[in-house]
Amino acid sequence: MIPIPEESDSGVTDSNVRLDKWLWAVRLFKARSMATEACRQGKVLIGRCIAKPSRAVKPGDVVDIQFSDIKRTVRVTGIIEKRVGPKLVANFAEDLTPAKEYLRQLENRRASAPNRPPGAGRPTKKERRDLEAFSSQNPELTGD
Repeated sequence: MIPIPEESDSGVTDSNVRLDKWLWAVRLFKARSMATEACRQGKVLIGRCIAKPSRAVKPGDVVDIQFSDIKRTVRVTGIIEKRVGPKLVANFAEDLTPAKEYLRQLENRRASAPNRPPGAGRPTKKERRDLEAFSSQNPELTGD
């Protein structure tokens, strides 16, 4: 008989957890399938090596994730299987991302946001259609 690892209601476990499941549990991805896809595309690295979604994570691993506009670096400090609230993420992951990455992301978002003068009110139907046409021609502005 195979021993079953002890697990509390909080989802904390002593056994190995898949990388994609851990990335989802600590809220780095909205869905586990998105974490799996990022691993398959080579956007997730552990120790400068491309990590498969099924790779087991352990405390001390440093995970690098390349998103479209930022490269996040996170150290695994705890193992968890179930998704936790944002306040509890700090118990399982330590953010090592340099501040300059966040500043660059903020600058990119500000530069891509449509500029509308304060007090101009809501856009008219024509202005809205023009904005939608512009956004569809430039998909990097929509955040998809």
